[in-house]
Amino acid sequence: MTRKIDSYDVIVVGGGPSGSQVAYKLAAMGYIVAVVEKKASLNGVVCCTGLVSRECVEKYSIPEGVIHRWVNGASLFPPTGKPIHVQRDSPQVAVLNRSAFNQIWAQRAQKASVEYHFGCYIKRITREKGKVTAEVNRHGEIITLQSRVIVIATGFGTQLLDNLGLGGAGDFAMGAQAEVETKNVNGSIYGVEVYFGKEVAPGFFAWMVPSAPGKALVGLLARRDNPFYLRKLLASLASEGKIISTDVKITYGGVSLKPLPHTRSDNLLVVGTAAGQVKPITGGGIYFGLICADIAANTLKTALETGNLSAHALAGYERAWHKKLNRELRSGYWARKAYEVLSDRQVTRVFGLLQSTGIIADLERNEDMSFDWHADVIARVMGQKFFTKTVGSIRDSFKREKPLGDAK
Repeated sequence: MTRKIDSYDVIVVGGGPSGSQVAYKLAAMGYIVAVVEKKASLNGVVCCTGLVSRECVEKYSIPEGVIHRWVNGASLFPPTGKPIHVQRDSPQVAVLNRSAFNQIWAQRAQKASVEYHFGCYIKRITREKGKVTAEVNRHGEIITLQSRVIVIATGFGTQLLDNLGLGGAGDFAMGAQAEVETKNVNGSIYGVEVYFGKEVAPGFFAWMVPSAPGKALVGLLARRDNPFYLRKLLASLASEGKIISTDVKITYGGVSLKPLPHTRSDNLLVVGTAAGQVKPITGGGIYFGLICADIAANTLKTALETGNLSAHALAGYERAWHKKLNRELRSGYWARKAYEVLSDRQVTRVFGLLQSTGIIADLERNEDMSFDWHADVIARVMGQKFFTKTVGSIRDSFKREKPLGDAK
């Protein structure tokens, strides 16, 4: 059975932070907006640590009620040797309750009259004569939604982008994470622990982040064998007395390491993790996704006012977010590729350089060195002779790559 639904100005696919943000902004501007979310609700477990900077919390007025805790430092564990502790006097990073954050962001949009369709998935999207038609399966019933433009904010791995001719993630990693009960981590002055080495998370890193009282999130990124490496890490933490049990549920998710070549087309924008607007160093996408959601909303406001929703008219979206994020994404991606080829011995040497060159000390005292903006720190690290010699060929290859996108 198919039922016709009244048209909207904008349909947003995906009810996560980026999708709810762009929906809220557009509804506040007076547009009629619908969000299509495949989950039946937003209160489920999310494979994300939920780390955001103070800058992000303040810019978007994230309420304290969805913040598990604040942390002001981290302990970095190289493959061999002693850990390096990085600490500032004041809290720098908030650990969000991701489920609660998703819900409150959606509720804010709903209060602005955004209509949410939960438990729905899109079977097909067609664009014809300046209109977008989405066939949606809602609990077995096929409904048809129409709009002037559609925003894809589904997160990682959607097939919609391939179907719409935009392709998929050019490079990605898989994440695995579990919530655990802890013994003494919450008493640590550093809070977050980050582990490196090919025996821990080859080419990437693992973490333990204190969350709710007596609990922590333990996870890792890797290109393969995530369950094996996470179970191994959990066993190690249990043997050290840091966690109580390894009998936990593991969640999985993908992370784009490189943005799409194009994030707009006729009557279409792509925002957030689906667009690859993610920090390649950490895999974090909340803040960058919110920034790009704002840019998308402002671009669409102009396009909707003029009635021109062509790819050419929407190119301003790409120009704006590229201007804001390109340096971070390009330098972060290059650093990510360079890190993957280092041996454990070389990684340990990098940690020594971070201390001997004063970069760690600068991170602790220089407020301009942010949790979100890594390009300056990357430039300092990569400027060391050790890196110039070790990964110079990767750097030269990276410089020959085409830009992240073409917004002409």
